[in-house]
Amino acid sequence: MANEQIAILGAGCFWCIESALNRVQGVKSAVSGYSGGHITNPTYKDICTGTSNHAEVVKVTFDADILTFEMLLNFFFQLHDPTQLNRQGNDVGTQYRSVIFYVDEQQKLTAEQLISELEQQRVWPEPIVTEVSPAQTFYPAEDYHQDYVNNNPQQPYCQFVVLPKLNAFLHKYSDYLKTD
Repeated sequence: MANEQIAILGAGCFWCIESALNRVQGVKSAVSGYSGGHITNPTYKDICTGTSNHAEVVKVTFDADILTFEMLLNFFFQLHDPTQLNRQGNDVGTQYRSVIFYVDEQQKLTAEQLISELEQQRVWPEPIVTEVSPAQTFYPAEDYHQDYVNNNPQQPYCQFVVLPKLNAFLHKYSDYLKTD
């Protein structure tokens, strides 16, 4: 990719975000993992305790000539409720927080500006609580978390939580999806 960039985004459970973003034009990869905590090489078990302070995140590698960081953030905000502090629906804990881990000053400014615009537009009735913090080490999640939705479409959480969000996203943003 000519203009490869990285974004690290947390929006609750990483399965939905990974599944949606891997379908978007310009995204080379979206990998589920953990970031923002204080222990090295955390496992899913570690982050589920809520004591490691890691968030479930997706590391997105994308071509900024095809997909801008701002557009990526617009997708991110459509895929979760950024007004829920340390939770998404029934998933509760700091590991499910809404967070943008920026990798450079331009990403920080873009994130802060977009959040301000969304607040002014009153897109949600409650204030946005998305954390905007400097990127920390990204740890890929265990292999069974990667491409989870495609590998486990009959799993109840996928059926009742992820797939309805994913299908709404795919319908709304069909013009931005990969065709292959």
